[in-house]
Amino acid sequence: MQRKHNKEIVPTAKMLRKSMTKEERRLWYDFLRNYPVKFLRQKVLGKYIADFYCASAKLVIELDGSGHATEKGIWNDEIRTKFLEEYGLTVVRIPNYEVNTNFNGVCEHIDDLVTAVVGKLEYHE
Repeated sequence: MQRKHNKEIVPTAKMLRKSMTKEERRLWYDFLRNYPVKFLRQKVLGKYIADFYCASAKLVIELDGSGHATEKGIWNDEIRTKFLEEYGLTVVRIPNYEVNTNFNGVCEHIDDLVTAVVGKLEYHE
């Protein structure tokens, strides 16, 4: 199995952090950045870059635009998911549409997934 960290794609991850999609920005700045359990954005995991990663919950969050709905996109996502699952990670794919139309529901879903692994969370204001 390939090492979990791949220095060759770190520059790409840094570039992606600076040019996040509007849905990634919303989820990061309005929810994950101040979440009680640490999330990282554009995290290098093997030969891939995960949109969001929570080591404590062994969770990868992928926000998917319309390109992921094509036959090639679906196939690529399946390969990527299998690769990440080999590390014991859970991969959750959330369509951009959901972030735009059901943001609170998306946040609740992520919270439920994290809480199921790390336990009840205390929120700090």
